[in-house]
Amino acid sequence: MAHHHTVRERCRRRRPRQGAALLVVGTLLLGAAACAGNQNSAGDNRTRKVTIGLVTKTETNPFFVAMRKAAADTARKNNAELIALSGKFDGDNEGQVAAVESLIARHVQGILITPSNTTGILGAIAEARRQGILVIALDTATDPANAADATFATDNFNAGRLQGAYVRAVLAGRAPKLFMLDGTEGSTVSRLRHDGFLSGFGIKDDSSAIRGRAITNGDRNRAQTATENLLQRTTDVNSLYAINEPVADGAYTALAARGLTRQVTIGAIDGACEGVRDVRSGKYAATVMQFPIRMADQGVTAVTDFVRKGKKPSGFTDTGTVLITDKPVPGLPSRNTDWGLRHCWG
Repeated sequence: MAHHHTVRERCRRRRPRQGAALLVVGTLLLGAAACAGNQNSAGDNRTRKVTIGLVTKTETNPFFVAMRKAAADTARKNNAELIALSGKFDGDNEGQVAAVESLIARHVQGILITPSNTTGILGAIAEARRQGILVIALDTATDPANAADATFATDNFNAGRLQGAYVRAVLAGRAPKLFMLDGTEGSTVSRLRHDGFLSGFGIKDDSSAIRGRAITNGDRNRAQTATENLLQRTTDVNSLYAINEPVADGAYTALAARGLTRQVTIGAIDGACEGVRDVRSGKYAATVMQFPIRMADQGVTAVTDFVRKGKKPSGFTDTGTVLITDKPVPGLPSRNTDWGLRHCWG
């Protein structure tokens, strides 16, 4: 296992492979840069400058926008510098690998990453750790999980289970006729939420109750198109699983165009303020709130504690899930949309 190195040592490290594509979504400079500027104060760990990299799956998904802002806020409070990078789209492993290589070259002391490909990113993570950089997975665990030093994330199986249990309860004994809109093929998050939903819903993956399924990459437009295509095959559907709120919104648009929104119960996962308002308005029956602000805050704090206090994080930290609905069902704890709007993503 890699150990922490001095700033002087990191300044001599090799640069990443040439020609790597990199999408820079923002560099938040909150103090003096690394290397030479840090050497004078290296002896005082309590005030030592810390540089942290954040690599998200995309730049534009509201979930990651909120995570990036929270990370920047916590870095500022901790007198740290945050360098924020991302892939071009959900599933862009090449972009994330290039981002990690860039952060290594910039001599960061910690990298926070939401892996698009939980196995494809392992080589880049291993190199970062070999060079003494603390690597923490946010939102999505690596596969295997111990490829990163620690993980701060949603229990995605439980998030799916809560959605599935609620949607099934709303059917009130009616035979389920289900559409399933998944995320990115091969994604650990997509698989865990999918399996959790089926567990809560009470069916197997080969059940005839599943009338259609599609891969959406978590994207609203792809979800709308996918739902339109599924509805061309059958409109005999009464429930819909959505991996996140953008997908739920795309599905709702397609259902509304067919006049089917009243017959289909839609569940979602995310808990953005907009998603909570959609639950309040009746677009979705419920959403499962997760907490990216907590993930970012705890991740940044863990890196600064590692550099300044020698406190190294490990294992999985569940950052929480809460079912949000204004129509609670017996036996399934939930919060209403008033609570949701006070706490969305925080």
